[in-house]
Amino acid sequence: MKIALSAWSCHQSFYDKTWTNADFIDYAASTGANGVELLSMFWNSDTDIEPVQEALRRNGLELACFGASNNLAQIDEEKRKEQVQDICSSVDMAVLLGAKVVRVFSGDKSGDMTFEQAKDWILDGLREAAAYAGTKGITLCLENHGLFAGKVEQVSKIIAEVGSPYLRQTFDTGNFLLVDEQPNGAIVELIDLVSHVHLKDFKKITESEHKGRTYTSLSGDVYAGQVPGEGDVDLPFVLSSLKRAGYTGWLSVEYEGNEDQRQASARSISNLAKLLEQL
Repeated sequence: MKIALSAWSCHQSFYDKTWTNADFIDYAASTGANGVELLSMFWNSDTDIEPVQEALRRNGLELACFGASNNLAQIDEEKRKEQVQDICSSVDMAVLLGAKVVRVFSGDKSGDMTFEQAKDWILDGLREAAAYAGTKGITLCLENHGLFAGKVEQVSKIIAEVGSPYLRQTFDTGNFLLVDEQPNGAIVELIDLVSHVHLKDFKKITESEHKGRTYTSLSGDVYAGQVPGEGDVDLPFVLSSLKRAGYTGWLSVEYEGNEDQRQASARSISNLAKLLEQL
């Protein structure tokens, strides 16, 4: 298993325009990561391709994954087409930059939309995108995320109903807590579908600890993002399960806490390296 750092771990530096993708890659190399995960939401094909290729070369890093930022739960058909195109464009970038997987989302609830209303849109979009990915030798990996693909049963059913060998799963170690499921049980259920992993950690907090950004689960529990290995997720169990299953893919760190993102990302990589040494 190899360690990558996701651009989302340092998203503030993208939002405030202090970093380009090449800057992020230079930083990621300083943390000891073996690779990076880049995201379509921070990508500009007109300006990023050559600088990113050069940054990967000079730092000796690989592109672990290119993350689409799609939302297929759209009422408007033209918007759904745009979301499929986001996935297909991400596939093209993965091919160009040497990644084998593209992280995808199903889409999420808005207003009074129900899963039954959005289900066919999600399935049709993922089928179309998976067919395209297959022609390029890329595997799409559906992240457990949000209300329409957050739970084990939702993830497994969507992948089964799409029915493509080019759609598998991005196992996000933290997101299950936000839909009141335990990562330990989830990894046992989904292990045969996993082709990419997001290493994320959350910690349930009390009302007096509500500072900065927090995340509320379906049952009302409130969580704060943590450096992986310092929260409630039993990462040794998850990592051991992956090792026993013969998983040799990427572990991409996603830090979502309230500390300085650069310092926390570096500690995240260090913590994960130590956990792997203990397996």
